[in-house]
Amino acid sequence: MRKSFVKTVMVLAIMTVAATSLVAQKYAIVFKNTGNPYGEKQMAGFKAGIEEQKFEAILRAPDAPTAEAQIQIIDQLIAQKVASICIVGNDFDALTPVLKKAAAAGIKVFSLDSSVNPAARLTHVNQADSVKIGQTLIQGAYDMIGGKGEIAILSATSQASNQNLWIDYMKKELTLPKYKDVKLVKVAYGDDLRDKSVSETEGLLKSFPNLKCIIAPTTVGIAAAGKVITDKKLIGKVFITGLGLPSEMASYIENKACPYMYLWNPIDVGYLGAFTATALVSGKIKGAVGDKFSASRLGAYAVTKAPDGGTEVLLGPPFKFDAKNIGDWKTVY
Repeated sequence: MRKSFVKTVMVLAIMTVAATSLVAQKYAIVFKNTGNPYGEKQMAGFKAGIEEQKFEAILRAPDAPTAEAQIQIIDQLIAQKVASICIVGNDFDALTPVLKKAAAAGIKVFSLDSSVNPAARLTHVNQADSVKIGQTLIQGAYDMIGGKGEIAILSATSQASNQNLWIDYMKKELTLPKYKDVKLVKVAYGDDLRDKSVSETEGLLKSFPNLKCIIAPTTVGIAAAGKVITDKKLIGKVFITGLGLPSEMASYIENKACPYMYLWNPIDVGYLGAFTATALVSGKIKGAVGDKFSASRLGAYAVTKAPDGGTEVLLGPPFKFDAKNIGDWKTVY
């Protein structure tokens, strides 16, 4: 009887420790910088997904969108012994040493939205097919300007891997004979900061008086460009397209400064990241091509080959927002 009692106590103790270990698991996401509406939605989606699974979410972002600022945060997370780190990279290569340090400490590391070097991650959660994003944005600009004229790109930071990849595919699309009368005059960088993006937009308009379209593959940049075009009464003379939040771009779509734009739901991107994180930590996936897992309300996903040589989990195709549907979406996100 005594042996049975002792055995029962031991089993209960082990179960308690195991349960405590599970509850104590902390899953971190590190976005590019604070004050970014897109990032806030993305982190909210990550938090919802982690908490749905009864774990603790840690949301971090530096004040400045730099690799150095993210490195400091990652070092802190390593000291906290989090279960995983989901990094929205400010630089493709510069984060490699600290992310390898995290991996060596037993932390499951992967990137989301803006990728890092495959050597520093298990996989990458991609919001949409990078090739299609580049092609779609150029095709949109082409249609807006009637197939002829000068265009410019207003990006985030010059180190942002997602932006740079989309821009590369935009340039490749422009080499097709169809675009022989379309000229890309400049790629400007607003660093995902509102005031700098406004300044860069004004600079483009001043430097290129014949500019017909600005493509901004960044939610901060496209909103800033929309404001400038509206304030300067250039609607119909200079068009805007790119990737934007419906809530921020509704007025510019409705006043036709931006005839249409594209995006995905950043909440869903973060939510998918949450289930990727727990699947990696639990061992359901290792980040290898062919790995499969469930992301609850989003459905089933598989790990596939990424353009940069690593692997990725692809959320889905970009969605077009225009005057016909923006009213349905502007209160959603």
